Amino acid sequence: MPPHGTPADLTPVRPWGISRLAAYPTTMALPYATVTIDPMTQRGQFRDEQGRTVEMGKHGTSCGTETATATNLDSQPDQGHDQDSQQD
Repeated sequence: MPPHGTPADLTPVRPWGISRLAAYPTTMALPYATVTIDPMTQRGQFRDEQGRTVEMGKHGTSCGTETATATNLDSQPDQGHDQDSQQD
């Protein structure tokens, strides 16, 4: 049975993960300091350091529906399907 190697016998190897490391990207200051949830609307409220509400721009909302229809319950080829969406 061979003896176990000691640290002096081992050859140092650069860890594989180090080659994948990169510097963090440049950071930027955010226009808000905190985000809270408005209990009435359930939407986020962005506030600056003084507690004033910060407008974060308009974001659209969308909703969609999808329906599947089958005219023959024992056959796959007779199926159809419908999709629609609305965005503001």
